[in-house]
Amino acid sequence: MLKRDEEVEDSNVVGLTEAVESYGKKRAHNADNMMEGVEITNTTIPPRKKARATPLPQISTVNAAAPPSPLPSPHGSPPPETIWPSAPPSGASSPLPQAPLQPDLSLTTLLALPSLLAHFTSLPPPLQSHFLLTLLRHSPLPVLRTLHSVLTPTLARDFLTLLPPELVSHILSYLSYPTLARASRVSKSWRAIIDSDPVLWRDLLKSTKIWFGGESENAFANSIYARRRHAQRFQTSIPNHLPLPHPYKILFKSRHLTRTRWVNNPEPKHVSFPAHGSAVVTCLIFSHGRIISASDDHSIHVYSPDTGELLRSLEGHEGGVWALAASKDTLVSGSTDRTVRIWDLSTGKCTHVFGGHTSTVRCLAIVKPEFVDVEHDTGIVTREKWPKRPLIVTGSRDHSLRVWTLPKPGEAEYRCFGPEETEVDPADDAEDNPYHRLHLEGHDHAVRALAARGRTLVSGSYDCTVRIWDIITGACRWVLVGHTQKVYSVVLDLGRNQACSGSMDGTVRVWNLQTGQCQHTLTGHTSLVGLLGLSPSYLVSAAADSTLRIWDPDTGDLRHTLAAHTGAITCFQHDEFKVLSGSDGNLKMWNIRDGAVVRDLLTGITGVWQVVFEGRWCVAASNRNDATVLDVWDFGNEDDEEWLGEPPGGLYDEDGFSDAEEDEDEFTKRIKRMTEIEEDNDDQEQVDINAMDQDLALSESESLEVNMELRPRQYTLREENRDDDVDIDIQGDSDTEPMGVGASRWAPTSTVTTTRTTHTRPRVGPSRRPQLPSSGGPPLAPLIGQLPDNNETPTRPRRPLTRRL
Repeated sequence: MLKRDEEVEDSNVVGLTEAVESYGKKRAHNADNMMEGVEITNTTIPPRKKARATPLPQISTVNAAAPPSPLPSPHGSPPPETIWPSAPPSGASSPLPQAPLQPDLSLTTLLALPSLLAHFTSLPPPLQSHFLLTLLRHSPLPVLRTLHSVLTPTLARDFLTLLPPELVSHILSYLSYPTLARASRVSKSWRAIIDSDPVLWRDLLKSTKIWFGGESENAFANSIYARRRHAQRFQTSIPNHLPLPHPYKILFKSRHLTRTRWVNNPEPKHVSFPAHGSAVVTCLIFSHGRIISASDDHSIHVYSPDTGELLRSLEGHEGGVWALAASKDTLVSGSTDRTVRIWDLSTGKCTHVFGGHTSTVRCLAIVKPEFVDVEHDTGIVTREKWPKRPLIVTGSRDHSLRVWTLPKPGEAEYRCFGPEETEVDPADDAEDNPYHRLHLEGHDHAVRALAARGRTLVSGSYDCTVRIWDIITGACRWVLVGHTQKVYSVVLDLGRNQACSGSMDGTVRVWNLQTGQCQHTLTGHTSLVGLLGLSPSYLVSAAADSTLRIWDPDTGDLRHTLAAHTGAITCFQHDEFKVLSGSDGNLKMWNIRDGAVVRDLLTGITGVWQVVFEGRWCVAASNRNDATVLDVWDFGNEDDEEWLGEPPGGLYDEDGFSDAEEDEDEFTKRIKRMTEIEEDNDDQEQVDINAMDQDLALSESESLEVNMELRPRQYTLREENRDDDVDIDIQGDSDTEPMGVGASRWAPTSTVTTTRTTHTRPRVGPSRRPQLPSSGGPPLAPLIGQLPDNNETPTRPRRPLTRRL
């Protein structure tokens, strides 16, 4: 209380015990904090210096609400050993120092917490904020961390789930593809929103210039939906916590990989293996992860693209195979033996053999159901699905085309008697075939190329004309005249309602399907235009003048001329990004957008027979050192499992046999009736066999010289296998091999030389078995000396009259 100039210079410093006791009378709590900053000393310090070094500022910084330190006491400091709490208190009213929170105080606080909470909630928001801020200022760091871990998820707001979908789509449209990929990993809700937004991915496809139009995107989406429907029908339901992505998202990833991997992957995986010996590979397709190749050595091989392993070898054709088409596990082939064969790729079995053509089957196509615009006689255009079920269209050197129903898996098998039995008119066999629909006649020369979609069929012939057919009615809608030499290639563009044809006269003509007029004549090639390809944005022609030309299918303008080969173009395929072309000695890849060469996939070889690619895979058949070799490239990485390729022409077959969408037509009913008749005739056939057994049991003719107990079994085997064929050749077409004439086994065996062959044709219906004479019947000599009626000979299908529909 003295002024600074009146202080006594030799005044003693206040002792620690006295200071604690004095302060404890004023403040019962926070005694441990008050201990901080108090200096302990046994020496006597001048009052002026001690007054300046007082610990008052240190004590005041611990708690702003604490009172100032007491003034120094005029008495001296006690001995140091009496400083700690073991020393007796100076007064009865002074409490001992205690912990900041005692057990009884904790219990009291917990009991008082509801009333404190009620009091806090009754405060106005400004006071609540002030109270909380005061508590936060006095909270240690661990308490603040705990509070932060609670407040952060509570205050977070997922704007993508709160905003309307339109705004979410608009916001996400500003993000690039890599950013969208990272954003989809934030949470499951973000993944679901991003993956299922069709507008977002459509705009992204367009902004990156990989939206092609021309119904290609819708075709891809329909294919994805068909695969999912198929999976739902044949697989058990597995709970999925995330919705399936929209097909446009899958399409973007597929096209993005196609655009980047083929260019940026300098060393794709490469497998090379021999195939077909040294024969020419006439056809090559890539279908559902399988390589299918056909050759002029009469064989068809199925390979694995991963290892090059030969999975199946389809044997049965007796001539070179020159046409192939596949749909799922069904393969259709056409050959110089004049037959069309249907194969089950899962088993390698030939299920059907169709006869009807009288010369080489040079081209064929599978026509799958799709929605097309149909104009009726009244002028009204409707959107209808045609054909009602998949069809096969074949073109032959016999100047005609034929339309067949593509058999479904499990439907009744059918086999004609084969072309070697020339006593049978192939046309008659086609009429008896329940799968045969139409025979299209009109061309004056061999049919070299065809293309079909919906109800429209385009055929190109060596008679220099192009014909447009309705494959449902068989009517020829247009005969397109303009080429001056043979037509070798055709393509069909339903989206633009036009067809294109390439000819030996070196021109490409674009025809209007509605009027039959030639819209454009594309000139520039100086030799045979043997190959044509069409994509949504490009028409590509390849010629024997060693060049390829890229055209605008809308205007007919020439965009690029690809001139780097030194020989005739033997094969090529293209999409919206690239062109792969083969010629003598090399296989090149071009950028279709600027016409530049990207790389050489093969060099230093004799020739390239075929090339095909889809998605990440590329397959080429070539000749090296007089040996045929297949080369397979995989341009994908290990994490590119969702890379789905788009097939050439945008034709998908995932829903080709959908029972839910099939409309039953006359031919479907016909096949069903045939199957029902076959089942009903099983019992009748057994009755016929029993009757025959009785006749044989009664027969005592010594001229038969057979054991009656074994005769039924031997007779059945000979009927099924038709063992005896005559070694008589006839002169066939120039493009076919000589075929043998099948002789009736009822002919005299003493006048001909027979060879034993095996035929596996199952009987469509019960055969009319000639009854052997009984003991009381006519003599056997007339039966052996003359042939029976033509309807009962093995050279003609013996079917009940009820089969003729």
